[in-house]
Amino acid sequence: MMDSFIPASGLSNAHIQTLLPRLLRRNPLFNAYWQRLELPDGDFVDLAWSENPNKAGDKPIFILFHGLEGSFESPYANGLLAAAKEQGWLGVMMHFRGCSDVPNRLARAYHSGETEDARFFIQMLDNRFPQQVKVATGISLGGNMLVNYLAKYKTNTLLNAATVISAPLDLAACSERIQHGFSRIYQTYLLRSLKASSIRKINGNRKAIVGLDKAMIAAIPDLLQFDNLLTAPMHGYQNAQDYYQQCSGLQFLDNIDIPTRIIHSKDDPFMTTAVIPTHTLPNCVHYQLTENGGHVGFINGSFTKPNFWLETTVNQWFQKII
Repeated sequence: MMDSFIPASGLSNAHIQTLLPRLLRRNPLFNAYWQRLELPDGDFVDLAWSENPNKAGDKPIFILFHGLEGSFESPYANGLLAAAKEQGWLGVMMHFRGCSDVPNRLARAYHSGETEDARFFIQMLDNRFPQQVKVATGISLGGNMLVNYLAKYKTNTLLNAATVISAPLDLAACSERIQHGFSRIYQTYLLRSLKASSIRKINGNRKAIVGLDKAMIAAIPDLLQFDNLLTAPMHGYQNAQDYYQQCSGLQFLDNIDIPTRIIHSKDDPFMTTAVIPTHTLPNCVHYQLTENGGHVGFINGSFTKPNFWLETTVNQWFQKII
């Protein structure tokens, strides 16, 4: 049984739900223990642990994958890791390449279907902690990536259960949606961060990325063109539409083979109804569609005492399943 979400009175608006976490939580809840994980291709990803893993004993492991341009600083990230820690779990988040404030080394980044880094990271955890229970949560882009991962590895995910939150399971529809209305504010914020990261990479390597110099990157007008000009060619796709078609998680839900909870709000300003499954899902996939919650918002409680519902419900569900 999954607990329902009821937004805090007076705070049900989708944009209020989406933006409020950043206003309520301006600083991380704890200091992370950092580790650099060297990758097989010579690049790296940075890991943020809830505590020193060398001293954590045999605690269950809570794995987190963040959203587009997210990091440990994101309110949902350190909040979920702190909640897992409080529950007696060892939390760890893998920053996607270039998302830990340090440009990665190679002329590649991350995207919604990039599962190789996640696989290497989870295999490392499995080798290091072979007996521990391991669960994973993916937020937004990280959620879509996690769906791709679960579907690809099926019975060999090395995970016991997973949760997917506010995932853009139809990438083309979400790319179109974020270009309209108030949602363009989010696009502006994300695009600014993506372009800054790309330009920082050029500054470090002193060469263009996929033929684009700093001025050309700075002039990219929207996320669709960013994916068209950078994300797709950098990762072997013909164009943005080819990338969206191949990596949208909605088409892979039937291939999931471990207990997986998907949480999505009808009023998510990043998405349309295109991300909502219309067919019967496997018995192991528990789909929860809420009326409110915005994009990775889900603030309940009251106006004077708001709570982060995700930090309670995610861990409680894992406890029940495990």
